[in-house]
Amino acid sequence: MVGLGPAGPDLVNALTLSTIESIPHRFVRTARHPAAVVVGDATSFDPIYDRSDSFDEVYRRIVGELAQAAAEFGEVLYAVPGSPLVLERTVQLLRAEKSLATEVVPAMSFLDVAYARLGIDPIEVGLRLVDGLTFATGAADDHGPLLVAHTHANWVLSDIKLAVDETPPERAVLLHHLGLPDERVIEVVWADIDRTLEADHLTSLYVPSLAEPVGAALVRFHHLARTLREQCPWDREQTHESLVKYLVEETYETVDAIDALDPERPETDEALIEELGDLLYQIEFHATIAEQQGRFSMADVAQGIHDKLVRRHPHVFGDATAEDTDTVLANWDAIKRAEKARTSVFDGVPVSLPALSFAAKLQSKAAGVGFDWPDVEGALPKITEELDEVAQARRSGDADAVRDEIGDLLFAVVNVARHLRIDPESALRAAAHKFRHRFELVERRAAERGLDLYAGTVGLDVLDSLWDEAKRAG
Repeated sequence: MVGLGPAGPDLVNALTLSTIESIPHRFVRTARHPAAVVVGDATSFDPIYDRSDSFDEVYRRIVGELAQAAAEFGEVLYAVPGSPLVLERTVQLLRAEKSLATEVVPAMSFLDVAYARLGIDPIEVGLRLVDGLTFATGAADDHGPLLVAHTHANWVLSDIKLAVDETPPERAVLLHHLGLPDERVIEVVWADIDRTLEADHLTSLYVPSLAEPVGAALVRFHHLARTLREQCPWDREQTHESLVKYLVEETYETVDAIDALDPERPETDEALIEELGDLLYQIEFHATIAEQQGRFSMADVAQGIHDKLVRRHPHVFGDATAEDTDTVLANWDAIKRAEKARTSVFDGVPVSLPALSFAAKLQSKAAGVGFDWPDVEGALPKITEELDEVAQARRSGDADAVRDEIGDLLFAVVNVARHLRIDPESALRAAAHKFRHRFELVERRAAERGLDLYAGTVGLDVLDSLWDEAKRAG
């Protein structure tokens, strides 16, 4: 693996040139680099860029083709822009391949020219190198200075600009075609970083300082959780176990806020923002406790869910295909079983779920291996069957039998709901809300007519009449 330097052929070192000359089977990541001509007769991977949907896909395909070529020819040369050791994802992937023997030939990178043009010593100023494609996460909790590479298009610069949404820097420096005759080093106001020139793969951005780090709100929140844990007596006393009830409460309050959302009333978002914040604090609180115990941190939580989502979406980040939701869910379950080494389809189903959700989850898991009615027509008669068995148990006077049969009846209703793609928990919750709303109308109508519901003197016929009025009113 060799580097072609930051600009034209004049910056390619002698060791690279002699290495190129000694290896007949040659590949170049892109022929669009100004120094690519020194590689001579080589296969370019530019067509892969043109037909791939993401850079991750590009990198995987390049590594695959190089590994195949190495197996066929025994030795191949791979040339990349700049230095193979600076922001070269394909080189990183190749070096990680245990089946390949790799050798890296050092080369001059764009960094050396950038330092010269900016007139800075990167060590003295504490410069950090950031990938423009991951700027929002790569620059989190950092005030700069930052040298941002891979700003190969104006949309990348736009994303960088939007990532600093609170207190953007006053100015930045665009570095374009360094070392070439049309080189440009332009100081611009932050608002114009994506409007000044047509960025390409030889464009980078220098940010002298950031008043607010990227992701500052989350960083401040993380520090707040630590401060409260250290200085508030109540926070100090809490444990994972003592916080469980609050986690459950905040979850249900978030559900209430979601149920109350109204597309026509943007102000209903405020309640959801507040409840999501309360729920997020519970997660941060647990992570802070674990961090103090030296067990894990919020970073571990974030990294864990990030990596799991990547693994469980091979149709997005891998070679699998999934054209519909059912295939996505089937892939998810298969990957999950392999990861957890589970022996039962029910392994991992939380037993503390609300009963309706627990029943629906168990039925769904069993259906995943074929234990299911083909459609709802098979499930519907079970409700009548279980209802008859409830009546029989009631006539027997056996309280335990009645309890069992009531459970079977509810289980059958959940099965019908599942076949109709209705969440039984949400359906029952909606029915309960509807009942409450209508009975509150009954209470108001009774009060208007001077009827005292709480004295026990209003007959059922009157209550039924008031109920019918409430139903007609909605």
